[in-house]
Amino acid sequence: MAFTRATGKHRRPSRMKRTTNRTVGVAALATTGVVGTLAAPALAAESPAEQTLTQAITIGDTVADQIDAQAAAQQQAADETAAREKAEAAAKERAKEAAEKAKKEREVKARAARAAERERLLKSYTAPISGSYVSTGYKAGGAVWSSGSHTGIDFHAASGTAVHAVGAGTVVEAGWGGSYGNEVVIKMNDGTFTQYGHMSSLGVSVGQTVTPGQQIGLSGATGNVTGAHLHFEARTSAEYGSDIDPLAYLRQHGVNV
Repeated sequence: MAFTRATGKHRRPSRMKRTTNRTVGVAALATTGVVGTLAAPALAAESPAEQTLTQAITIGDTVADQIDAQAAAQQQAADETAAREKAEAAAKERAKEAAEKAKKEREVKARAARAAERERLLKSYTAPISGSYVSTGYKAGGAVWSSGSHTGIDFHAASGTAVHAVGAGTVVEAGWGGSYGNEVVIKMNDGTFTQYGHMSSLGVSVGQTVTPGQQIGLSGATGNVTGAHLHFEARTSAEYGSDIDPLAYLRQHGVNV
């Protein structure tokens, strides 16, 4: 009885072919860099294919782990850098907001201080002639005055001495005032009126607002006078005859005369 060799698709590959296939597989792994130099000695020594493949897989897993670890480290470093930059940006923003808030608070305080100072100045009073004194008192009698008595007080002042508004107000008269000569009448912010007479020149006009201590002209000897001085009156209206005690008026407003 004769035996024939198995043929067809169920024929077992020859030993040479199996060895060749294993060699090609390992060569492919070496070409892609997975096996590398460690696989070469195994092939040279004709190690079993299974051992070579296990080495290749182990080396591949080690490289992959190293790559994953490196990627994870890089990602962690990137995350830490991003978190630090975010924290620094937030800190800068908070510092900027705090600085802006402090600046606004300083501006508010400064505005309030300026407003308070303006209010204080507007309410303050001063003498009409600096460093002077009263030479003729209120209600002094004599034929010199047409009314029979002095309707104001006289401040000693040489001709050309600066005359100041005693407080804040609005000029309602500025010009010739008959026996008062060149005069200025100011409606004060508190509703009273002050009058300045016998001036040599005027420095304000009707409708102009003035502040305490502002120069409104120069003293002189215009009108009905016997010498240079400043005639000062305090009134309840702009009209002659509404006079009140000017010395008491100034002292009530804190002026030391």
